[in-house]
Amino acid sequence: MLLSVIIPVMNEQGNISPLIERTAKALAEIPHEVIFVDDGSSDGTVAEIERYARPETRILVLNRNYGQTAAMAAGIDAAQGELVVMLDGDLQNDPYDIPLMMDLMKNGEWDVVAGIRANRKDGYLLRKIPSKLANWLIRRTTGVHIKDYGCTLKLFKHDVAKNLGLYGELHRYIPVLATMYGARMTQMDVRHHPRHAGTSKYGLGRTLRVASDLMLMLFFQKFGQRPMHLFGSSGILLFLGGMGINFYLLIDKLLGATIGGRPLLTLGMLLTVMGLQLITTGFIADLLMRTYHESQNKKPYKVKREIIV
Repeated sequence: MLLSVIIPVMNEQGNISPLIERTAKALAEIPHEVIFVDDGSSDGTVAEIERYARPETRILVLNRNYGQTAAMAAGIDAAQGELVVMLDGDLQNDPYDIPLMMDLMKNGEWDVVAGIRANRKDGYLLRKIPSKLANWLIRRTTGVHIKDYGCTLKLFKHDVAKNLGLYGELHRYIPVLATMYGARMTQMDVRHHPRHAGTSKYGLGRTLRVASDLMLMLFFQKFGQRPMHLFGSSGILLFLGGMGINFYLLIDKLLGATIGGRPLLTLGMLLTVMGLQLITTGFIADLLMRTYHESQNKKPYKVKREIIV
């Protein structure tokens, strides 16, 4: 199997038929499988997939809505192709771009090809402006210079996809995760279409989640393998600062001064305690990281059933 196409869907009943037809035509000359991952749809999405399914179609039905990241992870775990491509289920991505991405990957010996939505067909105020600001912020803070982090259409080599470590809502940071894995990545313009049917699952309400996930990604990048370097270093600085203040106050006390009501004493004790807490937090974080890497690989989702067509 050369290519696995992973399509997470939730309440996309009206898009299924044209999506299956368009994908089949675009990949007619390429040995492939199409894995639909239903992420807790409440409409007739699954029935529609079964109705229009082709021999290469597979369907994973999650037992509830876990979010796009977990749905992608489920598809990646099920993928059997040498290459893995992510595709939105809303028809805004164009399957005809996939062969072009495959050619670019082969010719340049890239591990990841990320799409850039050229001439994006979304609202300017609520979608484009927040997206541009988010992309700029992520590029500046992570150092991974991908133009369009929000474009789902991305092509991966099998080993890269399998080692992304997706959970939570980290699908927005797939280029960062791929870079942390050591993948060679490039990008190319891809087509973008207006939504055919259904409603968007995104809005301004995700802003705080994106920001919090960015903080997590920065932690992973810099201290994911060595959390003690963050907590321990900060803790030592605070502890030494607190002990320095306390030593000064001790000398002052021995010289006859009254220090019981001085705010400096409170600050010194506070810094000392905070420093000790951060140091012990670093020990715990290092132990947790060791446990994480040495324990069994647990999935962030549960597949309720797989439909073999």
